[in-house]
Amino acid sequence: METMVELDQLSKHFGPFVAVDGISLKVGKGEVLGFLGPNGAGKSTTMRMVAGFLTPTSGTAKVCGHDVEAEPVLVKSLIGYMAEGSPAYEDMTVRAFLKFIAEVRGLSGQAAAIRIEEAVAKIKLEAVIDRSIEVLSKGYKRRVGMAQAIIHDPPVLILDEPTDGLDPNQKHHVRTLIEEMAAEKAIIVSTHILEEVEAVCTRAVVIGNGKLLADGTSEDLLATLPEHDAIYVVVKPEAVDAAKSKLQAVNGVGHVTHTQRADGAVQIECMPSEGAQIIDGINSALREGAITTSEVYKHRGDLDAVFRQITGGGSTHA
Repeated sequence: METMVELDQLSKHFGPFVAVDGISLKVGKGEVLGFLGPNGAGKSTTMRMVAGFLTPTSGTAKVCGHDVEAEPVLVKSLIGYMAEGSPAYEDMTVRAFLKFIAEVRGLSGQAAAIRIEEAVAKIKLEAVIDRSIEVLSKGYKRRVGMAQAIIHDPPVLILDEPTDGLDPNQKHHVRTLIEEMAAEKAIIVSTHILEEVEAVCTRAVVIGNGKLLADGTSEDLLATLPEHDAIYVVVKPEAVDAAKSKLQAVNGVGHVTHTQRADGAVQIECMPSEGAQIIDGINSALREGAITTSEVYKHRGDLDAVFRQITGGGSTHA
């Protein structure tokens, strides 16, 4: 996989405050990297260094093989950057603003007109193209921010909270657009919406206090949960003792607990020993014991739980 973004021990200090502390990672072509962390973890600071808006205190950032500090203008031409809050010249109309951005990106005449038309169509801005940005809703301002980021068709996209302020339909549209663009680009998406990671990201990293805490696919991260491979069996109260006796005897089952559900049924949790796969053994034991169940399912967990586990359950300092 061709490496498009490479960070090597990237750090940023603001006086005594360490905002980013030695982050190293690579993002390849075709990857959509979810960049996760509590408020103040260093996500936006890292993205601003990659985009060339902040100078690193130490370490390096490269885009398509070019050093951000050594070749800042070239690197900026390779990046589409949607900053937090989608800053823009609010007295401009959407059309005038995108024309201005196209000119900044070196596009003019028919080439600029084509790119503007394509961006407007992709982001669905036709209804507001001649309105002043200042009168737009937060959602439309985010969409203008996305349009200016893709107008020059860059190989690398850095999107800071791209769906913030969008309604569900708009979120779906942006996620679909990211998926469509992903094959030919490297895309970094900073977000606090964990469902977004599962929806569009091929990989995720979690940072906290400026440090890289985890790196992997959604499934990799979910697998770190203690209960990830637990099997749940739901039975009637009168079947609990017989079911637990059978389930505790299954090879690979570490321990068995149960809880009463609000609907009157009992949920039995079977935790596997490390690395054990127990679903087939559990199904066999239930059949052999003639245990009637209403549900048998494997617990997958969710990224909210992973996030809390990795980051300690709270936000970092601002």
